[in-house]
Amino acid sequence: MFIGHFAIALAAKKVAPRISLGTMILSTSFIDLLWPVFLILGIEHVRIKPGNTVVTPLDFYDYPYSHSVVGVVVWSLLLGGLFSFLKNDRKTAVIVGLGVFSHWALDFITHRPDLPLAPGSDAVFGLGLWNSLAATLVLESGLFLTGIVLYVRTTRPSDRIGTISFGGLISFLVIVYLGNLFGPPPPETDALGYVGLAMWLFVAWGYWIDRHRAMKV
Repeated sequence: MFIGHFAIALAAKKVAPRISLGTMILSTSFIDLLWPVFLILGIEHVRIKPGNTVVTPLDFYDYPYSHSVVGVVVWSLLLGGLFSFLKNDRKTAVIVGLGVFSHWALDFITHRPDLPLAPGSDAVFGLGLWNSLAATLVLESGLFLTGIVLYVRTTRPSDRIGTISFGGLISFLVIVYLGNLFGPPPPETDALGYVGLAMWLFVAWGYWIDRHRAMKV
């Protein structure tokens, strides 16, 4: 799952208008922001295995701290708790925490059984939607379009940047998504962690967008 996580961040504006899009991108992508750091540090591992699923050649055989059920619950509580401490707003803190866990829920639908229960556990989960390219495209595209519609219906550009920055993000996400689906597999795993760090740019992009958009009355 890729653009589906951004769909949740976009849609959250409808139910939590005070939360910046940047914060929700941070929330819904949080464990994928941790994963490349853990790869670089050698705490978690991945291998390139073409045919592992139809959608991705990456074999996520070792990521118990970022993507296990227990790990994600911990990250959800930590990020939600941090937001509650900084903003003193429990309702929106809960939404931030749920955003973190939503990532695992969507991954559960798409991944083959490779999401561990907890570090050290042999129990793994995943419904394997990635074994069908068509079903993956339908689900992710549907979620993404829904998120876009909800965000656009909830906010309006306050200046030209509000239009350009939002349109640029959506276009870039689609390009990256199609590149991941139909492009060649990465040549090696060593660079994946450093390339993955670029995900933080989407968080900054979200904050930039929100500073140039206002809530519709």
